[in-house]
Amino acid sequence: MNKIRLIIEREYMTRVKRKSFLLTTLLVPLVIVGFYAIIIAVSISGESNTQRIAVLDEANLFNGVIETGNNDKSTYTFIQDETEQSFKNKYKKEGYSLFLYIPPLNETDHAQIKVHSQSAVNLFVKSALEKKINAAIEKKRLVAANIDPEIYKNIKADIEIENAIDSGKGEKRGVAGVAYAVSFIAGILIYMILLIYGTMVMRGVMEEKTNRIAEVIVSSAKPFQLMLGKIIGIGAVGITQFAIWIVVMGLLQLIIPLLFPDVFSQLSDPAIRAAATQQVNSGKLGIIFQGLHSLPIGLILFCFIFYFLGGYLLYAALFAAIGSVVSEDQQEAQQLVFPVMMPLILGFVIMTKAINDPDSGIAVFGSLFPLTSPVVMMGRITYGVPWWQLGLSMLLLVLSFLFFTWITAKIYRTGILLYGKKVTWKEMWRWLVRKG
Repeated sequence: MNKIRLIIEREYMTRVKRKSFLLTTLLVPLVIVGFYAIIIAVSISGESNTQRIAVLDEANLFNGVIETGNNDKSTYTFIQDETEQSFKNKYKKEGYSLFLYIPPLNETDHAQIKVHSQSAVNLFVKSALEKKINAAIEKKRLVAANIDPEIYKNIKADIEIENAIDSGKGEKRGVAGVAYAVSFIAGILIYMILLIYGTMVMRGVMEEKTNRIAEVIVSSAKPFQLMLGKIIGIGAVGITQFAIWIVVMGLLQLIIPLLFPDVFSQLSDPAIRAAATQQVNSGKLGIIFQGLHSLPIGLILFCFIFYFLGGYLLYAALFAAIGSVVSEDQQEAQQLVFPVMMPLILGFVIMTKAINDPDSGIAVFGSLFPLTSPVVMMGRITYGVPWWQLGLSMLLLVLSFLFFTWITAKIYRTGILLYGKKVTWKEMWRWLVRKG
């Protein structure tokens, strides 16, 4: 046990002291909080590039008036005594960003409406123009059919079903979009973590084997101790990195008001503060908070940590076995890694299905099968998983880790000292069934 501890310390300290670890650990939270600060600055500033849009409405679709909302910063000017061909060559010189041309049309005509520009039109601007044109055409058709647009507006239904979650703490409002987003983010994080740190274990073993460091270590420790120490040591590096990210991001969020005093000083304005409060309570931000409040955050965090550790230990053992039988041939490593990555990729594919249909047979199977459960279960956990399925999934993951560790240890102890020979799957199978 003492030898395993020494190997863990070596693996941990050699990686923590690297400049790449320090740079990654510090830069990632800085980048994330930096983006967060930029979003806040842009949101509070309220500034937007206004566009002057010239409109040639030969169909008299808008009757000379285009209504604009609070979020529409564009200005519309109706052009008279011009044609499309005559004006499209001079709208830019007259200071217009876009030139909207509406040809003559009737209630059933779908003539081609054009918007002229010097470059590709912004997607949001194009969408806003299409929405205004469709609304105007719809209004014309209602009038032609002797239907009062106001009566139609009152008749038209726009119902949104509210999801009420009945829990022991009372009724909570569920938001499907928030549950979907949390499930997808948690699942893809687990997928990336297993892939990145599993590959790190494989490359670490390959590096020691190539540099003949393993020969020195194996002379004083068993191959199984070396493998287990390497897996736990690199896993501890990952946990340390995540812990530092959480602490640094928390501290940076406290420092942001000091770094951007001009931005946050605007929050003291009563009008801005009132608008922000109203948006949080009744807008999309408020809906997101309500959706997060309805989720079992404690259970999600516990499952994330458990499946991160369990999935990492399982896949790290498999990647370590591959690293032990590969020398410097990267192509050979890729060929052996592919079968190990296939269940992980399959888990990601099943997770996308599980998010949309968490109780389907394939979703339940994927959340129980140990090689896919770390990713798939995180896709189901926000929708409520029966306790027996969650417990069985965790038990199978632990048992599979022990089983694969025993198998890969038999491959590792032979492959770590094997040089200059290309190992096949058939030969690795012989190592597994060999006694002694």
